[in-house]
Amino acid sequence: MQKNILIVTDNLPDQVNGVVTTYKNIETCAVRDGYNFFYITPNGFSHFDCPIYNEVKIAIPWKMGEKIKEICPNHIHIATEGPVGLWARAYLTKHNIRYNTAYHTKFPEGLKTLVGLPEFITWRYIKWFHKHTGKVLTTTETMVKQLKYQGLEADIIPWTRGVNRNIFKPSLRNFSIKKHIDLVCVSRISKEKNLDDFCSIQYPNARKTMVGSGPYLETLIKKYPDVNFVGMKTGKELARFFANADVFVFPSRWETFGIVMIEAMACGTPVAAYPEPGPLDVVENGKTGYLNTDLFKAIQQCLSLNRSDVYNYSKHWSWQNAWFIFKNNLVDCNLGDSL
Repeated sequence: MQKNILIVTDNLPDQVNGVVTTYKNIETCAVRDGYNFFYITPNGFSHFDCPIYNEVKIAIPWKMGEKIKEICPNHIHIATEGPVGLWARAYLTKHNIRYNTAYHTKFPEGLKTLVGLPEFITWRYIKWFHKHTGKVLTTTETMVKQLKYQGLEADIIPWTRGVNRNIFKPSLRNFSIKKHIDLVCVSRISKEKNLDDFCSIQYPNARKTMVGSGPYLETLIKKYPDVNFVGMKTGKELARFFANADVFVFPSRWETFGIVMIEAMACGTPVAAYPEPGPLDVVENGKTGYLNTDLFKAIQQCLSLNRSDVYNYSKHWSWQNAWFIFKNNLVDCNLGDSL
């Protein structure tokens, strides 16, 4: 008998970010295992863009209970802490329906950067939001430690990520002789991503390419005329940028994981990043890249790595493993007993 999994998320299905990528890929694995995935997203309600961050959707999720009853899930997973997740949490808590949650994004740090909101205020909300969850899935062991340090009392599980190796692969690289070093960064172009650190690097004989779009794009274009801004790319077109980079540069200091890093490594491209959460758990220093407080030095070190070794070391990243962790930490919601 097939089981239904309900994912409650504040992301739209067509958004390009790590959260949407994660659920799309584990859904593929889940279907093969005989599970059905259902979603409650802002698309099911009236919604509008958040004024300070248009990727965040502000929804008015009326009749949340009716939507949950229609799906009749065996398991409920709240993926985000925005309005849709909040209304689902309120309904499920009121009716004593069990669920689990995920912590994907460093909202306290992000909101401080974007609007100056003190982190302790957002951390209070995060702790309250996840208070009644069966389990909290987060990205890495480093994030488990951070959430525990901030006072979350739930059962917190590290939840790996994967890469689609049918798309991201070394064979896409053009092996013709080049006259320059290709440095590539792929990101949503927003202020909190610390992209100035990439754009301002003056590495000898290097061509810098920035892939992505977002509210900070026009500012960067004006500030850094030497950077090649190519817009948002997906699928094999994106994979070619990863594969043809000599070094993938990851300047962000606020990620909980950073799927783009393992997509780069799956193409054989080493990663230069700061020793921060995300890269600390993803990059094997001296094997798949280098972590350094000086990105210039990290790039220099990465150029000494063998691309075949980078690819081989990256093979343990698997969406199938991510699905197994997700599946093994689902909780039975007992929906029929609660209504």
